[in-house]
Order: sequence, then structure tokens, then C-alpha cells
Amino acid sequence: MQGTIFNMPVLKNLMHYLALFIMKITGWRQEGRLPDSPKYVVIAAPHTSNWDLFYTLVIASAFRIKINWMGKDAIFRPPFRGIFRWLGGIPIDRSKSNNAVEQSIQLFNTRDELALVVSPEGTRKKVHSWKTGFYYIAHGANVPIALGFLDYRRKVGGFGAAFMPTGNIEADMVEIKAFYAGVTGKYAHLTSQESIRTKR
Repeated sequence: MQGTIFNMPVLKNLMHYLALFIMKITGWRQEGRLPDSPKYVVIAAPHTSNWDLFYTLVIASAFRIKINWMGKDAIFRPPFRGIFRWLGGIPIDRSKSNNAVEQSIQLFNTRDELALVVSPEGTRKKVHSWKTGFYYIAHGANVPIALGFLDYRRKVGGFGAAFMPTGNIEADMVEIKAFYAGVTGKYAHLTSQESIRTKR
């Protein structure tokens, strides 16, 4: 199955109301609004727990959006290939000379709609700097960046303000980090509050 579960209207509505039900019984709520654009990169932060994927999918369903994420092609082999694609996974061939950033930019150029979720931390462990591939993807594809978040302290998930990357990564990252400074991951001690490297 290409794309995600949201390609089918019946399943889209079913997942939306299921997400609202899950949020109600778990005490979570959604906040913010989607970018006014059919294509954008979504920052997924902070990333400190396996539960992040679950709540990311729940929040996405509550907002009625289909999300995609990149993964190395090795994990898309049977028997998990169908499940990962169903969940919005897109395989990346790391054996090719072009890297994940360039492949992602090419993907944006071939899609009319795409919300690509990227975790700058790249791991659930505490890191001292974010990877900035998400920034170079957005800048190269000329699409906005949506500040997606999961705040476990407030039990709120959603989107902050979206903005177009200016190309001045140092200045733009100051704005991005200022937003996430007030967001608490499930395991707060694993949340990265350190510097952001400005190279890919």
C-alpha cells in the first residue's frame, strides 16, 4: 500500500475519531495549527521514548494529516515492509551516492502533498547537538518547517508556528531552540538542551 492509512477516506475518519477517543481517555489534547502549505518538514522533538511514535501518530490523526518519515531501506524488508509503509515509512537507499537530505529534497519535488517528519535528535538517548538534516531538506526543497512537539508535562501535542528557513541557519536555530526550551519529553533528563551543529 502506497502512502499511509489516510489515503482511504473511511480509514481517515475512523483513525481521526479513534485518536480523539485515545486523547480523551489519556488526558492529552492538541494545540496549534498546521502550516498553510501542502508540503512541509515537521520537526519531531523532543525524542526520549518509544511512546513518541505512538503519540505522534495519534496527534497526526487528530489533525487529520498524513505523515511520512524516512528510514533506511533495510528495515523495509519482509515481514515488516507492509506495516512500516502503512505507517507512512519511506525507504532511503544509503548505498547511493546521494545522501538522505538530497533524496528527501527529490521526494518533495515529486509530491504534490507531503508532511515529512524528522527527528533532529535521531535517537532516544541524550545528545549534545541536533542533526540539522531537517533544516537543509526544507531549505533545499523550499518548503516551510513546522515545529511539531509532544509535551508530556502538559500532555499536549501539536504544532508551533511554521516558518520558511532563511538560509541563515545560526539565526533560524536560535528561534527553533527558543520554542523547544519550554517543551518536556517523557524522560526530561534525556531531552537535549545543548548546542545545534550547523553542518549536516
